[in-house]
Amino acid sequence: MKKILMTASALALGATAATAGGIERSSQSVGILFEKGNYAELNFGGFSPDVSGTVGGGAVSSGDMTGGFGTYSLGYKRALNDKIDFALVLENAIGANVGYPIGTGYPIAGSTAEVENMSLTAMMRYKMPQNFSVIGGVRAMRTSGVVSLPNLRGATTITDYDMSSSTEIDFGYLVGVAWEKPEIAARVALTYNSKITHDFDAHERATINLNAPPLSYTYDEVTDFSTTIPESVNLEFQTGIAKDTLVFGSVRWVHWKQFQISPDFYTANNTSGRPPNGMGQYPLVKYQSNTTTYSLGVGRKFNDQWSGAVVLGYEGSSGETTGQLGPTDGFRSIALAGTYQATENVKVTLGVRYVDIGDATTRDIGGKFTDNSGWGAGVRVGISF
Repeated sequence: MKKILMTASALALGATAATAGGIERSSQSVGILFEKGNYAELNFGGFSPDVSGTVGGGAVSSGDMTGGFGTYSLGYKRALNDKIDFALVLENAIGANVGYPIGTGYPIAGSTAEVENMSLTAMMRYKMPQNFSVIGGVRAMRTSGVVSLPNLRGATTITDYDMSSSTEIDFGYLVGVAWEKPEIAARVALTYNSKITHDFDAHERATINLNAPPLSYTYDEVTDFSTTIPESVNLEFQTGIAKDTLVFGSVRWVHWKQFQISPDFYTANNTSGRPPNGMGQYPLVKYQSNTTTYSLGVGRKFNDQWSGAVVLGYEGSSGETTGQLGPTDGFRSIALAGTYQATENVKVTLGVRYVDIGDATTRDIGGKFTDNSGWGAGVRVGISF
């Protein structure tokens, strides 16, 4: 009963990461370490947001500027002995897929951006007396990105700007502590995930139309910039509250103020030269606030083969203006998941989630993004051996 309930609740909890904290696509859970014996899982998910905004008092719409995306992850856990568990997790930690439709009349119509990422985490749990355990691990992260901003208007210029970054692999770590009471399926795990800093090479290309001679200038150089994938703290908990019933949840804090994408020429302030030595723009992405994301759910076993879970998610809005590539601010969500115990060693979980995306106002052009939402779905296949 405990295993089948935990699986349903885990997928429902994992679904909350799809819109949490800016470009986050993983909650970086350590739950796999607590699976019994040896275990492997495969997860597939998809999220389809509908995000649009307006300028001019609602006269001009951006159209839907967020593309749907898919995620996957692989997990493997092995009990090395009765004291030590080991796990590997391959997953998408962050990502972005932005595309403003052309032909709408919106000030940044045609702008696109994409961030690709994959992380591999190796972690271990050492069981101590009194049901305590300590957790530690290392994380390797590979990240790259591209952006295209046609007709980017400044005070004295109109610019077509493109940037593609190098693909970088860098490393971080995680540490944590957990406590369990197996007879009531109770568990609390507190984990710290370190920041990971990438030093990118950036191929920046800009065609700048000036209002004074020379009337046109093309910049095409390789520059560099750094981006920090932020540190975070996870609190994951669960407990049985009645026969065949489990309450579970999580609190996740992410230091998003550490994260920004600031290519050198794009953000350099020397715009008065002829030709200019920079565009003087605000960073492509920069968060002014950190985020705390909450989830709380209930799981229920129906019989020996079926169980289900429902979970609510919440991330408060900051009320601050946002960038053009991420015009959202907080969310509320509800997720449903069901698990089928196909055989003694194989379980399949399906989940679906609805997200009410928080309203936001973008800086510079004052775009109003309201009444947006999204749907997500996922499947997990778990095998014990």
